[in-house]
Amino acid sequence: MLGMKSIPLFVVVGLLSLSTASAIDHTKDTLKTVKERVEEKKAVLVDVREVGEWDEGHVADAVAFPLSELSKADIEAIKKKIPKDRILYTYCAAGKRSLTAGEILKSHGFDVRPLKPGYKELIGAGFKNEKK
Repeated sequence: MLGMKSIPLFVVVGLLSLSTASAIDHTKDTLKTVKERVEEKKAVLVDVREVGEWDEGHVADAVAFPLSELSKADIEAIKKKIPKDRILYTYCAAGKRSLTAGEILKSHGFDVRPLKPGYKELIGAGFKNEKK
Protein backbone atom coordinates (compact mmCIF):
# COMPACT_ATOMS: atom_id res chain seq x y z
CA MET A 1 0.00 0.00 0.00
CA LEU A 2 1.19 3.47 -0.86
CA GLY A 3 1.88 5.58 2.24
CA MET A 4 1.71 9.35 2.51
CA LYS A 5 5.46 9.53 3.04
CA SER A 6 6.10 8.32 -0.50
CA ILE A 7 3.98 11.04 -2.14
CA PRO A 8 5.81 14.37 -2.61
CA LEU A 9 4.33 17.21 -0.61
CA PHE A 10 3.73 19.43 -3.67
CA VAL A 11 1.54 16.68 -5.18
CA VAL A 12 -0.55 16.42 -2.02
CA VAL A 13 -0.96 20.21 -1.80
CA GLY A 14 -1.91 20.36 -5.49
CA LEU A 15 -4.51 17.64 -5.08
CA LEU A 16 -5.97 19.36 -2.03
CA SER A 17 -6.27 22.68 -3.84
CA LEU A 18 -7.99 21.00 -6.77
CA SER A 19 -10.48 19.25 -4.52
CA THR A 20 -11.39 22.45 -2.67
CA ALA A 21 -11.58 24.69 -5.75
CA SER A 22 -15.15 25.85 -6.17
CA ALA A 23 -16.70 26.09 -9.58
CA ILE A 24 -18.78 29.15 -10.31
CA ASP A 25 -22.49 28.76 -9.68
CA HIS A 26 -25.61 30.69 -10.61
CA THR A 27 -26.07 33.85 -8.59
CA LYS A 28 -28.44 34.00 -5.67
CA ASP A 29 -29.19 37.66 -6.50
CA THR A 30 -32.88 38.14 -7.22
CA LEU A 31 -33.98 39.49 -10.58
CA LYS A 32 -35.23 42.57 -8.73
CA THR A 33 -31.72 43.14 -7.38
CA VAL A 34 -30.18 42.53 -10.80
CA LYS A 35 -32.56 45.02 -12.41
CA GLU A 36 -31.84 47.67 -9.75
CA ARG A 37 -28.05 47.26 -10.11
CA VAL A 38 -28.27 47.50 -13.90
CA GLU A 39 -30.47 50.62 -13.69
CA GLU A 40 -28.05 52.18 -11.18
CA LYS A 41 -25.13 51.41 -13.56
CA LYS A 42 -23.54 49.19 -10.91
CA ALA A 43 -23.89 46.13 -13.14
CA VAL A 44 -24.01 45.10 -16.79
CA LEU A 45 -25.98 42.32 -18.43
CA VAL A 46 -23.87 40.25 -20.81
CA ASP A 47 -25.82 38.20 -23.35
CA VAL A 48 -23.72 35.16 -24.26
CA ARG A 49 -26.18 33.70 -26.76
CA GLU A 50 -25.21 33.49 -30.40
CA VAL A 51 -25.77 36.32 -32.90
CA GLY A 52 -28.94 34.82 -34.39
CA GLU A 53 -30.50 34.56 -30.93
CA TRP A 54 -29.49 38.14 -30.13
CA ASP A 55 -31.00 39.40 -33.39
CA GLU A 56 -34.35 37.76 -32.53
CA GLY A 57 -34.48 39.79 -29.32
CA HIS A 58 -32.38 40.69 -26.31
CA VAL A 59 -32.52 42.69 -23.10
CA ALA A 60 -32.15 46.40 -23.82
CA ASP A 61 -28.71 47.80 -22.96
CA ALA A 62 -27.19 44.32 -22.64
CA VAL A 63 -23.76 43.72 -24.13
CA ALA A 64 -23.63 41.02 -26.80
CA PHE A 65 -20.68 38.68 -26.36
CA PRO A 66 -21.49 35.24 -27.77
CA LEU A 67 -19.89 32.39 -25.86
CA SER A 68 -18.27 31.14 -29.09
CA GLU A 69 -16.38 34.47 -29.32
CA LEU A 70 -15.77 34.87 -25.59
CA SER A 71 -14.14 31.45 -25.34
CA LYS A 72 -11.52 32.52 -27.93
CA ALA A 73 -10.99 36.12 -26.78
CA ASP A 74 -7.99 37.38 -24.86
CA ILE A 75 -8.29 39.76 -21.92
CA GLU A 76 -7.70 42.86 -24.03
CA ALA A 77 -10.55 41.97 -26.41
CA ILE A 78 -12.81 41.27 -23.44
CA LYS A 79 -11.97 44.58 -21.74
CA LYS A 80 -12.85 46.46 -24.95
CA LYS A 81 -16.42 45.13 -24.77
CA ILE A 82 -17.05 44.68 -21.06
CA PRO A 83 -16.28 47.07 -18.18
CA LYS A 84 -14.12 45.58 -15.45
CA ASP A 85 -15.38 47.96 -12.76
CA ARG A 86 -18.96 46.65 -12.63
CA ILE A 87 -20.74 43.46 -11.68
CA LEU A 88 -21.38 41.30 -14.74
CA TYR A 89 -24.55 39.26 -14.98
CA THR A 90 -24.24 36.74 -17.79
CA TYR A 91 -27.37 35.29 -19.34
CA CYS A 92 -28.28 32.94 -22.16
CA ALA A 93 -31.41 30.93 -22.94
CA ALA A 94 -31.42 28.45 -20.06
CA GLY A 95 -28.44 29.11 -17.77
CA LYS A 96 -25.77 26.66 -18.95
CA ARG A 97 -23.82 28.98 -21.25
CA SER A 98 -24.02 31.73 -18.64
CA LEU A 99 -22.05 29.47 -16.27
CA THR A 100 -19.40 28.69 -18.87
CA ALA A 101 -19.05 32.40 -19.69
CA GLY A 102 -18.89 33.12 -15.97
CA GLU A 103 -15.94 30.76 -15.56
CA ILE A 104 -14.08 32.48 -18.39
CA LEU A 105 -14.75 35.98 -17.08
CA LYS A 106 -13.96 35.02 -13.49
CA SER A 107 -10.59 33.62 -14.63
CA HIS A 108 -9.82 37.12 -15.98
CA GLY A 109 -10.69 38.78 -12.66
CA PHE A 110 -14.22 40.01 -13.38
CA ASP A 111 -16.93 40.10 -10.71
CA VAL A 112 -19.32 37.85 -12.60
CA ARG A 113 -22.61 36.41 -11.43
CA PRO A 114 -24.19 34.03 -13.95
CA LEU A 115 -27.97 34.05 -14.14
CA LYS A 116 -29.99 30.85 -14.23
CA PRO A 117 -33.06 32.60 -15.67
CA GLY A 118 -32.68 33.00 -19.40
CA TYR A 119 -33.66 35.68 -21.84
CA LYS A 120 -37.41 34.88 -21.82
CA GLU A 121 -37.53 34.88 -18.01
CA LEU A 122 -35.75 38.23 -17.89
CA ILE A 123 -38.29 39.76 -20.27
CA GLY A 124 -41.10 38.19 -18.23
CA ALA A 125 -39.62 39.77 -15.10
CA GLY A 126 -39.85 43.27 -16.56
CA PHE A 127 -36.52 43.77 -18.29
CA LYS A 128 -37.03 45.80 -21.46
CA ASN A 129 -37.00 43.79 -24.70
CA GLU A 130 -35.17 45.07 -27.74
CA LYS A 131 -34.94 43.68 -31.26
CA LYS A 132 -32.36 44.48 -33.88
